[in-house]
Amino acid sequence: MSLQVVVDFKVIDESDDWLVVDKPAPLIVHPANRKPEPTLLGGVEHLLAFEMENGACPAIVNRLDRDTSGLVIIAKHTAAARELGLIFERREVSKEYLAIVNGWPERDELTVAEPILRAGEIGPSAIWVRQITHSDGKPCLTRFQVERRFDRGEGRFALVRCFPETGRMHQIRVHLAHSGHPITGDKLYSGDGSEYIEWMARGWSPDLAGKLHLPRHALHASGLALRWRDRDFRWEAPLAADLDAFAAGRETLDNPDVVIWSRHD
Repeated sequence: MSLQVVVDFKVIDESDDWLVVDKPAPLIVHPANRKPEPTLLGGVEHLLAFEMENGACPAIVNRLDRDTSGLVIIAKHTAAARELGLIFERREVSKEYLAIVNGWPERDELTVAEPILRAGEIGPSAIWVRQITHSDGKPCLTRFQVERRFDRGEGRFALVRCFPETGRMHQIRVHLAHSGHPITGDKLYSGDGSEYIEWMARGWSPDLAGKLHLPRHALHASGLALRWRDRDFRWEAPLAADLDAFAAGRETLDNPDVVIWSRHD
């Protein structure tokens, strides 16, 4: 199925300075150095066409991976982008994620404080972006809380709430893999990365479906809170439909390639 030139995202909240949206997977946030495809930024620019004619300059503030769904805040103009960027840089933001992981964690609560660095910094790596835990890496801390454990025909899984205290690349995914419970559907961190290489070479296949169970990693940015202009804001996004279906034991789409644009007022 080919990707259509339409983008679907839900506007959660809006002000003169920013938009908060619920991004679906597998929508990419920025244009990539590859064939043209729909992006969240492109959809926002379409949405704010009138504002852009009057000086608006949309900028993504918190980036999510293609396969991660959930909350993204977009600044409408340069001054807001600068101010929001500083808020995130100072870690004055509370972030929550929901993840479905393989297996049943023994404890209901877990903290992982393993440093992270890019695998290629300490040895050969066929995947440039792949991260690993290593003593030479940057400090990194994530708290986890098991929401519930469940069974499916494919095995045991758990829904886990994640609280990243730092903002390293792939932090939640790496820390969950390190704990022995990688995120379901994670091509990069379910094993040694060979699933990712296979997917890049041949696309989604029955063999990968048997190994990963989901065509995208089961990670969703569910909560975001910050203080803006002397007012506290908190936004929430319910678990994405495909992940909710998986957690409820229902069938999910084999390959969610199509995303459709619409404004939800």
